Amino acid sequence: MRTPCVDAGLISPLVQLLNSKDQEVLLQTGRALGNICYDSHSLQAQLINMGVIPTLVSLLGIHYQNAALTEMCLVAFGNLAELESSKEQFASTNIAEEMVKLFQKQTEHDKREMIFEVLAPLAENDAIKLQLVEAGLVECLLQIVQQKVDSDKEDDIAELKTASDLMVLLLLGDESMQKLFEGGRGNVFQRVLSWIPSNNHQLQLAGALAIANFARNDGNCIHMVDNGIVEKLTDLLDRHVEDGNVTVQHAALSALRNLAIPVVNKAKMLEAGVTEAVLKFLKSEMPPVQFKLLGTLRMLIDAQAEAAEQLGKNIKLVERLVEWCEAKDHAGVMGESNRLLSALIRHSKSKDVIKTIVQSGGIKHLVTMATSEHVIMQNEALVALALIAALELDTAEKDLESTKLVQILHKLLIDERSAPEIKYNSMVLICALMGSESLHKEVQDLAFLDVVSKLRSHENKSVAQQASLTEQRLTVES
Repeated sequence: MRTPCVDAGLISPLVQLLNSKDQEVLLQTGRALGNICYDSHSLQAQLINMGVIPTLVSLLGIHYQNAALTEMCLVAFGNLAELESSKEQFASTNIAEEMVKLFQKQTEHDKREMIFEVLAPLAENDAIKLQLVEAGLVECLLQIVQQKVDSDKEDDIAELKTASDLMVLLLLGDESMQKLFEGGRGNVFQRVLSWIPSNNHQLQLAGALAIANFARNDGNCIHMVDNGIVEKLTDLLDRHVEDGNVTVQHAALSALRNLAIPVVNKAKMLEAGVTEAVLKFLKSEMPPVQFKLLGTLRMLIDAQAEAAEQLGKNIKLVERLVEWCEAKDHAGVMGESNRLLSALIRHSKSKDVIKTIVQSGGIKHLVTMATSEHVIMQNEALVALALIAALELDTAEKDLESTKLVQILHKLLIDERSAPEIKYNSMVLICALMGSESLHKEVQDLAFLDVVSKLRSHENKSVAQQASLTEQRLTVES
């Protein structure tokens, strides 16, 4: 019967009836509209365009004591909030205030669950996140956590999860997150910190995710590291090494990775033993954990020569990286492994590190990485290969030959789509390879001189200069 109702033009007069003062009329009107539009995004979108959202929000404010009407409004909000187009309209009403007011009055689990089901999709919108924070939702959520944390009743466990998940969601908005951080002195931040050492896995998870969300700008990261957050996170990781909870491992590693981004934090975190804590998860078979582990190490060794050398000489780590470089099913893990291999060489500039990587079979992966579709990865590979050629050409010579590196460089130089930095670093690498007789012969056979002399007139000055230098070197050597 839904389509005939729509075809008969029933929606418009029903929407008009939402202005009635009669609570019974309002209730049945809302139910009728809900039934007609149930499961139809296009009809729900039509209702949104007809302005039902502000009308329903004001109804909720007026009739909050009428349980049936309140429920009808919540069901409607739940359905409409799924549509992206509804979020802006909701944000222009005082829905946040009304929902928080309603939430504070509810004691029954089922009613609170209904409110949660509306809040979760609404809180995906950044403007509404901030409104919910300003309306005091966080205090309600913290209270629930406090009340339910020690309970083993199924309903309470579910509510604890919903409340802490929603808390983390609110921290995904930049403004709402900064408001709750309050320079690291905020009550909310302090309470979330206390979740990390708790014995409840759900709270440990939410606590670590919250820290990862707070750690989205340098100021917050520096403040947290200076105030001992690293020890809390490494202690948490230690509790999850053997048969640990994968989601907690992933969340704690995410937080550490974000905290390691500011330059001033790297040395402090290395000193606090973060690498040791992270390396305990090398044996993990879970790609999300592997991915965050690699990202954390890569952030930590950025411009930290000593740490890069120490890790680059760790055979177990390098062998695992080489293995993960072949993880075809997990592009993220594969990409991060390649980038960490390259970073170990670029930041350590150490012969021992290069030898370890050559012995573990890492060269072929760096050569493949030079053909990546991501310029940043191509570039990292070329710089690492140039360092290998400059520092340990004899050790790497056979691998560089068997991977057809010279042909790849030739392709990169003749390809007009190659970025200037790729052309520049390819020529630097060519010069470095000239020290090997067999590779030198390959360069001569491929007529690099013609390609390079054309690049002398390249619009990028650095490329043009490097082309002149490379041309001189090739001429002298030939």
